[in-house]
Amino acid sequence: MDTIILGIESSCDDTSAAVIRDGVLLSSVIASQAVHEAYGGVVPELASRAHQQNIVPVVHEALKRAGVAKEQLSAVAFTRGPGLMGSLLVGVSFAKGFARALGIPMVDVNHLQGHVLAHFIKESEADHDQPHFPFLCLLVSGGNSQIIRVNAYNDMEVIGQTIDDAAGEAIDKCSKVMGLGYPGGPIIDRLARQGNPGAYIFSKPHIPGFDYSFSGLKTSFLYSLREWVKEDPDFIEHHKEDLAASLEKTIVDILMDKLRAAVKATGIREVAVAGGVSANNGLRNAFREHASKYGWRIFIPKFGYTTDNAAMIAITGYFKFLDKDFCTIDKPAYARVTIK
Repeated sequence: MDTIILGIESSCDDTSAAVIRDGVLLSSVIASQAVHEAYGGVVPELASRAHQQNIVPVVHEALKRAGVAKEQLSAVAFTRGPGLMGSLLVGVSFAKGFARALGIPMVDVNHLQGHVLAHFIKESEADHDQPHFPFLCLLVSGGNSQIIRVNAYNDMEVIGQTIDDAAGEAIDKCSKVMGLGYPGGPIIDRLARQGNPGAYIFSKPHIPGFDYSFSGLKTSFLYSLREWVKEDPDFIEHHKEDLAASLEKTIVDILMDKLRAAVKATGIREVAVAGGVSANNGLRNAFREHASKYGWRIFIPKFGYTTDNAAMIAITGYFKFLDKDFCTIDKPAYARVTIK
């Protein structure tokens, strides 16, 4: 009998649903919210209201594209946290009601574990390009920068993480300082491809172990920009490509320096990257260069699996379902939690 999992993701501003059968993705639907661009960041109240409008049609469309009737579902997997509480509550409440009405199990998923396990999404039966355990995963997004030792799908250990800002957060804030808009990641990425990464030098932190820090870089970028703009009010407009390329290079260097040290210390040479910042071309190129130079076996997700998506929730739910690791209806959403 087929195992068919419906995944629901609503941790931030994207409402997403996906259907997986025996580990193979049948459909993935995402409804994004453009309303937040005007505010330079996600507005939690607006996000939760949009989720309420989107979740029913998104789930309906995911089932329709998969060619699956709701009565065929084996379980409903959903993001329980971390994320914005209002957004999470919409997905959690829908999943509980949907599962209860169908009389099928619920599987709660840690959003961060979902990002890591996105590497196990299969688009066909012939897709076998997945990491072997144990492997290291660099999880980088707007809210997280972590190096994770992945021993099994349900056994992950954070061996390094940011002590202040995340890499994605630093990129977004620097983009905002430059007046480039939100979200900053794709804008900086696009401009960086046209700029000189060696044009400017910004501060790099000296943090022991495998932990990260990006607050100093952010401050260095801001203060440098202020001085340059004093001398030339149009400095940003004239040099935005070089600024973006230099910022991107600095962040990628910081990320890869620590990851390289972690690989050396653990001896694990299977290395993956995950999270929204894994869509950055500079980071992807750095991974390929390290694979060639150091003999790493690398895993870079498809662009569609870098940002928040329900396919990663569904595949994580599939593994947990096989272990009968179900969620009771009384479990609440949680806004903050580690990978564990």
